[in-house]
Amino acid sequence: MKASKVAYKPVGLALGAGAGLLAGALFKEVWKLAGHEDDVPNATDEERHWREILIAAAIQGAIFALVKAAVQRSGAVAVRRVSGTWPA
Repeated sequence: MKASKVAYKPVGLALGAGAGLLAGALFKEVWKLAGHEDDVPNATDEERHWREILIAAAIQGAIFALVKAAVQRSGAVAVRRVSGTWPA
């Protein structure tokens, strides 16, 4: 295993955790704008309809994937700039 790949592991884990937090906060803001509500529906909310739950899940998944990809790509580019090699 390359040294750059091993060195990137903890960086990648930290970036992933940060991306999750950022995506969650971003989703809450998007939901407020789209749904005009402060609380995000959970799958177990008895008062919510299937359609609302599934739309919220789809939006949340799309935001999470977008943020995760952007953060991981930025981290890999930064590692290449510092070390001169691509981490993957």
